[in-house]
Amino acid sequence: MFNFCTDPSVLDGLAWLSCYLTTGKHLAIYWSIGTVLLLLAITAPVALAFGLGGAMAARSRFLPLSLFGRGYIAIVRGVPDIAFFLFFVIALDQFFEWIRHEIKCPDWDMPIRQGNDFVVCAAAKLPLGNAPQWQHETYGFLLAVLTFAIVFGAFAANVLFGAMRAVPRAQLETAEAYGMSPRQTTWRILVPQMWVYALPGLSNLWMVLIKATPLLFLLGVEDIVYWARELGGAKTARFTDYPHGDWRMWYFLALLVFYLLFTWVSEKVLARIMQRLTHGQATMGGEAQRKTA
Repeated sequence: MFNFCTDPSVLDGLAWLSCYLTTGKHLAIYWSIGTVLLLLAITAPVALAFGLGGAMAARSRFLPLSLFGRGYIAIVRGVPDIAFFLFFVIALDQFFEWIRHEIKCPDWDMPIRQGNDFVVCAAAKLPLGNAPQWQHETYGFLLAVLTFAIVFGAFAANVLFGAMRAVPRAQLETAEAYGMSPRQTTWRILVPQMWVYALPGLSNLWMVLIKATPLLFLLGVEDIVYWARELGGAKTARFTDYPHGDWRMWYFLALLVFYLLFTWVSEKVLARIMQRLTHGQATMGGEAQRKTA
């Protein structure tokens, strides 16, 4: 990146370090930080939507829908996260390819399941074998986002379901007495008031989601943990212009600082949101604000 970086062998000290940290491979680890932030920015609202849908389904008066919502919450919460992450990536990939196979290859006369192999026509592959690399990476990232959303959506559903039950029943009965329909009572009374009860649990879930982002490494996405391991490993002059020893400890220390700063900022933002939500509410937080005022 700098003009004096043309011959690394004559560099030392800060000049060597500045050139080393701006190589093409180091730009990849900086981009991977963006990958983590993008994952969180997309996954959080999608998982919240899954959670709201699951909570609504769990409290539904329609028994099959209620069983589906409660089953979604119970199954995902009862199985280790890593098992679901590895399962959903494979299952979703095969599901999408099966749909494309049924549409694009209706004349296919061989079974899709051939022993332990999953075989579809070439046109149904996602992405296609001759697709550019960015399409492969984007597809893998989207599968990871959907997997994160399904898993953390179940935890969000459990939090929201409990928050809905924490809203005083008398308020719902009052809304019904004023002639509101069940739908109006849900969206005008229940949902607006449940957030103050749900936010502490959702805050913890957000912190867990931040700490779970290194699972991208296990899902085949080249995230910040992948590049920290790759760049921090010992390098000799035979393979790189910037040889160094085993620096993985320093790279992972930088990751530690990054995640600590990120969670610290998150705590400050969530505390402000909680303060706004509890203003005027009949909760411990709202009562504390009233006494302070």
